[in-house]
Amino acid sequence: MNASAGTGVFVLSLLSIPISYLFNFLLYSNSIEIAVYAAVLIIVVIAIFARLLLKKRAPTDPLFYVFAVCAFLSVVNLIIALEQDGIIDGFMTFYLKEADPYINTAHGHMISYWDGCAHYLMYLLMVAAITWGESYRSIGLYWVGSFLMRTLVYIPGNLVGKYGTQVSSLFLIQLLHAVVLLWSCFCIFSQPRKQEAQPKNMLDVQKKTLLQRPVDLLFVLFLVVASMFCVFRGLIVLDCPAQWCLDYTTSYEPYLRDPSAYPKMQMLVNMLYSVPYFIITVYGLVVPGCAWIPDLTLVHSGAVAQAQFSHIGASLHTRTPFTYRVPAEGQLLFLMVNGLYSLVPQALSYRCVTSPAFFLKAPQDQKSD
Repeated sequence: MNASAGTGVFVLSLLSIPISYLFNFLLYSNSIEIAVYAAVLIIVVIAIFARLLLKKRAPTDPLFYVFAVCAFLSVVNLIIALEQDGIIDGFMTFYLKEADPYINTAHGHMISYWDGCAHYLMYLLMVAAITWGESYRSIGLYWVGSFLMRTLVYIPGNLVGKYGTQVSSLFLIQLLHAVVLLWSCFCIFSQPRKQEAQPKNMLDVQKKTLLQRPVDLLFVLFLVVASMFCVFRGLIVLDCPAQWCLDYTTSYEPYLRDPSAYPKMQMLVNMLYSVPYFIITVYGLVVPGCAWIPDLTLVHSGAVAQAQFSHIGASLHTRTPFTYRVPAEGQLLFLMVNGLYSLVPQALSYRCVTSPAFFLKAPQDQKSD
């Protein structure tokens, strides 16, 4: 298969720019129901157009078409974010006026940027991999983590907090979108792992203790501290009355008290899901042969990248009320702590994927020897 399929997806995604401008012009004076019907019609038309364009040498993987539509929608999300910041105008005015309140919050605003940039790049990479017949499991797992983190925060956050009574019919479209992408997650997980050639020094590496592997020791120390940090912020959003919790929110992260409920849901997800992950990963870094560790770190690194991008951006963004933004005197420590919490999981994932000798299962005959 040549590159025409991947190029076609790229061209189709850019069509969202004139299409969004045209529909905004036509629907500006109509109701929200018309906008929903128009959105569904756009997706159907784009899917049919993609099929006709790729009819001769169409990819057989159904995820190709899912990622193609998602790439189109990612550009739409970028347009939304740019219009919200006043950089462009007249593309999504009607949608922003009638949309789910989540879109107009600081957290939703940052999600629009993440989906319009990071997710868009991931979709194009997965489309390119399918086009060339290459495996896209690694980048797919990273996207899975990002998507799952967004969903775990978005759906509960929309149903509770100050915007819980303002959910519109567009929320149902978002749920349908989430269901389709959840199915995509299962498809990505079902792909076979790439067969790693066992390095000659694998048994020697696996015989080393944690103290003999200083890099892994540093990662373990980070995971322990990160677990405490997640529990600490989880207690804050659960209204822990301790003075050190109050001092931290006042001086460094007042956004944790934002009544929109999105930061609260984010911290609860971090405490209930990331902390068990940290414990499991510590085990995998101590006990050799845990072959699932590289996949797990890929999923978590994608999740934490999305979560921290949204949280850091929303904590500093002007859409957040001034009383909930990070104070100027606390911004340096806030950025250092949250930046470290964001970047180290990426380094851990890179270490596990590129140097997997410690995590490979040794054959039984080698073990007996």
